[in-house]
Amino acid sequence: MQQFSITDFRQQFPILQSLVNGKPLIYFDNAATTQKPMCVIENQSDYYKHSNANVHRASHALSAKATVAYEDARQRVKKFINANTEQEIIWTKGSTESINLVAQSWGRSALRPNDEIVLSHSEHHANIVPWQIVAEQTGAKIKVLPLSETGIIDIEQLEDVIGERTRVVCFGHISNVIGRINPTAEIIRVAKKYQALTLIDGAQAIAHLDVDVMALDCDFYVFSAHKMYGPTGVGVLYGKKALLAQMPPYQAGGEMIKTVSFEQTSFNELPHKFEAGTPNIAGVIALGASIRFLEQQGHAALFAYEEQLRAYCFAQLSSVKDLVFIVAGEPDIPVFSFSLKGQHNHDVATALDSVGIAVRSGHHCAMPLMQYLQITGCVRLSLSAYNSFQEVDFAVQQLKILTQSVLDTCDEVSEAISTSSLSACTNLKAIVSNDLTVDDVLAMFAKAKGWDSKHREIMLLGKKHVRLSVQDKTEQSIISGCESHAWLVCYQETSGKFRFKGDSDAKVIRGLLAIILAAVDNKTAAEINAFDLDDYFSTLGLLQHLSPSRGNGLRAIVKKIEQLIAHSNC
Repeated sequence: MQQFSITDFRQQFPILQSLVNGKPLIYFDNAATTQKPMCVIENQSDYYKHSNANVHRASHALSAKATVAYEDARQRVKKFINANTEQEIIWTKGSTESINLVAQSWGRSALRPNDEIVLSHSEHHANIVPWQIVAEQTGAKIKVLPLSETGIIDIEQLEDVIGERTRVVCFGHISNVIGRINPTAEIIRVAKKYQALTLIDGAQAIAHLDVDVMALDCDFYVFSAHKMYGPTGVGVLYGKKALLAQMPPYQAGGEMIKTVSFEQTSFNELPHKFEAGTPNIAGVIALGASIRFLEQQGHAALFAYEEQLRAYCFAQLSSVKDLVFIVAGEPDIPVFSFSLKGQHNHDVATALDSVGIAVRSGHHCAMPLMQYLQITGCVRLSLSAYNSFQEVDFAVQQLKILTQSVLDTCDEVSEAISTSSLSACTNLKAIVSNDLTVDDVLAMFAKAKGWDSKHREIMLLGKKHVRLSVQDKTEQSIISGCESHAWLVCYQETSGKFRFKGDSDAKVIRGLLAIILAAVDNKTAAEINAFDLDDYFSTLGLLQHLSPSRGNGLRAIVKKIEQLIAHSNC
């Protein structure tokens, strides 16, 4: 087995030398997308520099060169997953489009009313919504496989769900939230018993396991290049040749045809029948480079290092007081989903981001799983082979600091207010205490050195922010567009001035509310409209440093304020 060197491996990823908020980047969001090695970046660039031409269609040297590299990548994928022939490898934009292709091509032509599509509770939205759409189109029904206590599909209940009317069973090889390998052999065995097809979403598995589609004997397998050190915008659909040959084209246009006339069109052979239009040639070629890169590193050595890192990270996270994993036990790949007692998952993620640690928070495109587990969201920390034990130690240290915060006493006061018997807008005057001014905020941020200090000020404002009563948290007061729950209420005084009060279940959003309300509270509509909020946010450095979801939350608050003053009936 080849020796794996974490130092040598890391040096091949230029982004890992970056600073984020003045701190060295620690990238723990690999389940969303992995970073790219220099060889993949250069390979994609080289295509545009030296062989930019369309594939298959031209009789000149550049096209021939591009076509050879493009089809070489297909051959590499075929070998990488042990498909029977390159005709079984279809290029798509990603796992999502691969699933949509099967749902619309096979599903619309094969499914009949009351046929059953079987999914599981742990599926990504990409393996749920396409099937919901085709079920509506065909009259088919969706059934759902339950999970065991450890978060995998429960093999004891397979035949309670899969039966005579089942036509296809679609499930993730590994959940993007739970990180457990599902019992693929048993699921496929039961599906075959009832002559149902199987589709496996391998988006999370492809970078962490040796995938052998012939050994699995699944009918379809899908994955995305960007989760295995490759480029975005490229995916793979593997399908058994006999099935693909029977399926009608998913999209129409160039490349997927043999002949076209106004009277009749004949379609191309596999795999081109499913690849209409000019493809992502550079991306496909770069995917070939990412496979070469993985082969050069040595799969066995890379996986062995990941195993050590996974075990270490699980042990270290288990030592954090008040950290609760969403399911019991150690995951099979280094994907860890958890919450910290008493802290909103967005607050935890934002705090980690302020010191350069990139993690993900929220529902992770798995809302049905969150509902199944009876949680609203969680923090996900997902590692790759370029992550180090030292990075794990630093992240765990920061989590321990969060759990040991002595500032939580401010929340006790806030909670007492939020659960009081104050009525809705009629009693809002009694609890509005927005003494914070724009000058106060600007002075506070001017003293803060670095984003971590500014983030601390936002969180302090969130902790001190007076909470809304339960009665004020209504459908009318909810702020649409915030990933965490947030509310805003107001009333207009006889002088024409507006008074606002906001709240959120995330401290970071409460802090942002305090900053915004400092600019708009106790002002007329004309004064609010005249205030340049974008310049205010820019001066504070908010839009430059907030994550996209937090930035969207900021804009959603502003939009809600604009709606309220426009209607003047709050």
